[in-house]
Amino acid sequence: MIQNQWYVVLQSKEVRSQKIVGVLRMGEQMVFWRDSSGKVTCQADHCPHRGVALSVGCLMGDRIQCPFHGFEYDRSGKCTYVPANGRVAETPNALHVKTYMTREEHGYIYIWWGEPLVEYPPLPWFEDLDASFTTSDFKAAWAANYSRIIENQLDVFHLPFIHATTIGRGNKTVADGPITLVDDSSLEIWVSNRLDNGKTTARRAIDLPKPQRPYFLKFKFPHLWMNRISEDMRISVFFTPVDEENCVMYLRYYQRFVKIPLLKNLVAELINLFSIVILNQDKRVVITQEPKKSGLRIGEILIPADRPIIEYRTIREKLQQSAKKNRGLS
Repeated sequence: MIQNQWYVVLQSKEVRSQKIVGVLRMGEQMVFWRDSSGKVTCQADHCPHRGVALSVGCLMGDRIQCPFHGFEYDRSGKCTYVPANGRVAETPNALHVKTYMTREEHGYIYIWWGEPLVEYPPLPWFEDLDASFTTSDFKAAWAANYSRIIENQLDVFHLPFIHATTIGRGNKTVADGPITLVDDSSLEIWVSNRLDNGKTTARRAIDLPKPQRPYFLKFKFPHLWMNRISEDMRISVFFTPVDEENCVMYLRYYQRFVKIPLLKNLVAELINLFSIVILNQDKRVVITQEPKKSGLRIGEILIPADRPIIEYRTIREKLQQSAKKNRGLS
């Protein structure tokens, strides 16, 4: 995982008012709750007093109460009350719960996973995904490292095999390019698959004409992907790390070619069901990959059509190394 990044960890609707939610994210047990104004707090699910999970406690106004001895912690993580010491007693400074910087946008809860900053970077998002679209959401859990699942969605030439009965129909096995544009935090990919005529090999990206349409796929680090199917149809996914061997995907389908009330929502739901079928075709293969976690030097023999994956791994490693340097580890 890449430190010093914003990560989507939950959908907003998963943390309801007056409810405490405990989940494993980024390999860490975390607890989420809303204060009286509806603002979300994310903290370590661990009382520093005796190690009990705060997620099995309760809310006391704008504080979370440990179920063991009634210690209360505010949104900053500070302990505000130790019942055994009395209401007027000062609380020890050491009684402090690790608290994560949290933002809530676009129906998702983001946390900053890394070192605290004076000023935080923008949240990862695609600005052209706006309120003009009707959406449908889906959540899926896979027993695979998030990096492997991301790479599957950047892979443009597995379609005729994994998806031979759906989006890969037509046996277009030759992958020209793909054209891949990169910067320090994103990838843009143009897909060009065709039938094998038995006479020519795949063309290199440099030999392909300049694309006449916007990208097919875009990825923003650390874990946001979008398939731009058309101007009026998109799919986005946040690939949320649970731990090194498990991932939760937050998928959202967008459509605006149907605008009739009720019908537009039904269309979004139906096409989202088709997306679930596609994901399940991927799942049976991706969960078998070894090693479980990707990287630049893991013994795989890659080919030109793997260019998006190579670029992803290269940028990912640079970001990981940069985060280590910022922590003074190298």
